[in-house]
Amino acid sequence: MSKPFARRRSLLWLLVPYALFLVALPLVNRVRPTVFGIPFLFFWMLLATVATPVAVWLAHRGDPAARR
Repeated sequence: MSKPFARRRSLLWLLVPYALFLVALPLVNRVRPTVFGIPFLFFWMLLATVATPVAVWLAHRGDPAARR
């Protein structure tokens, strides 16, 4: 596998926050159901906020240039 392809593949993790915040937001814009007593939209935003640093870490970890 070539290095540019590996770098591009690892950078696909950066699309996860985009998908969670922008693409899926119209689909989860609901007050009911509630999760842990909070509206589902707030739960989704909390989940997306926690998942964003994980996705950035995975992109950094898979980047061959970051290992040097």
